[in-house]
Amino acid sequence: MKKFALSLASSLVVASLLTACGGGSDSDDSGVTPTPPPTPTPPPTMSQDYCYTMSTSMGEISLAIDTTNTPITGENFKQYVDSGFYDGLIFHRVIHQFMVQTGGFKPGLVGKDGNSSIENEASVGFSNLRGTLAMARTSDPDSATSQFFINSIDNEFLDKANASDGHGYAVFGQVIEGIEVVDQMDIVDTANAVSSSGGIYQDVPVEDIVINSIAEMSCPSA
Repeated sequence: MKKFALSLASSLVVASLLTACGGGSDSDDSGVTPTPPPTPTPPPTMSQDYCYTMSTSMGEISLAIDTTNTPITGENFKQYVDSGFYDGLIFHRVIHQFMVQTGGFKPGLVGKDGNSSIENEASVGFSNLRGTLAMARTSDPDSATSQFFINSIDNEFLDKANASDGHGYAVFGQVIEGIEVVDQMDIVDTANAVSSSGGIYQDVPVEDIVINSIAEMSCPSA
């Protein structure tokens, strides 16, 4: 099953702001003072509970994973890494100035099935900013398994607060070193390709970008 981060069909979001000019009073016609809207709760600070060196055919990327605020997603990633699931897989989808995606295919677009799907933790409030890791999924918000992507630019429209589907894409970690490798992935040549099962995939790198290994490392001290 294809796991898309987002359809790239262009869309414009138009926001209209309506203001009412009153006569200098904070009360409405009933004489009751309106209750001010609640102050938005700021998102938590992303923690670095587990850190990894992801060695790829284009260089090394250091990752920090949050299992404190996103325990389901973070532990899910850790389990895949611990089992060696990602070793030998490719970045099968790269869209310039958007994101790079991996976690579901071997070279030749041979699919590799993940474990059971997990709950979407996008409601935690982490934003899809440049260098963050987020789970790829289908249109079902709770369908993520093994596939994830790295945002190559700020993609705040993928956040739950801004997502057109009201669910968003769950961020669970970030690149702490090697973002320049992501930048190099972002500009590779891509094309349509046919998977081993006959499916047609878009935005597939012409030359394979392979994950050689993902190994745990010590997180940098605060």
